[in-house]
Order: sequence, then C-alpha cells, then structure tokens
Amino acid sequence: QVQLVESGGGLVQAGGSLRLSCAASASTFGTYNMGWFRQAPEKEREFVAARRKIDGSITYADSVKGRFTTSKSNAKTLYLQMNSLKSEDTAVYYCAASRRWPMTTNSSFWGQGTQVTVSS
Repeated sequence: QVQLVESGGGLVQAGGSLRLSCAASASTFGTYNMGWFRQAPEKEREFVAARRKIDGSITYADSVKGRFTTSKSNAKTLYLQMNSLKSEDTAVYYCAASRRWPMTTNSSFWGQGTQVTVSS
C-alpha cells in the first residue's frame, strides 16, 4: 500500500515562500519516481516537478523553473520549496508516485492534496 501525505500549504502573499512536504515510506521512495503536480480551479492537473528514482535527476515545469526546488532530505520525505510565489501558483498541490518516467498525470498513486493560495 502506497500512502502519500502532503502538508505545508497555506495562504501567502505574492513574492513569498512556502515549503510543502510529502511523507511516504522508505520503500515507496525506493520503488517509485516521486513528483509534484497541481490543479487550479477549473483547470486540468499539471506537472510541477519530479525526482527520478534511478539517478536522482530532477525536472521542472517551465512555469516554475528558477523559483521552485524539490528535494529529498531523508528516506521518507519529499519537499517542494516554493519561492517568489505568484497568484497563478494558486492551486491544490499533489504529491505523486509512479514507476513511469517522465511522470505524468497518469501516475499511479496520489496524496490527498494541500491548498496553496497566493494573494496579490
């Protein structure tokens, strides 16, 4: 059973920062590629960032490059550091796990999501 639990969302002013966390078991990180997606109101879910299990390489969506950073600090937590936040970053953010690479919205496992709201 793969369980992903996000935390760290909230309300922040434009230009501010937030850090999201995704807690999972060590076996999950050892088995799956891990990533972040987001879904804004009335929009489709979209890719944000992902970390490849086999070599630790990371990819980012163009819209967040230079502002967001994903990292794995230990065997059980994936982080998404979000800086210079913009109103268009407002969305529910999801952690995902998948054997496939690159990761897509067809990923196998999803967390419950955490709301990020950026006020302008």
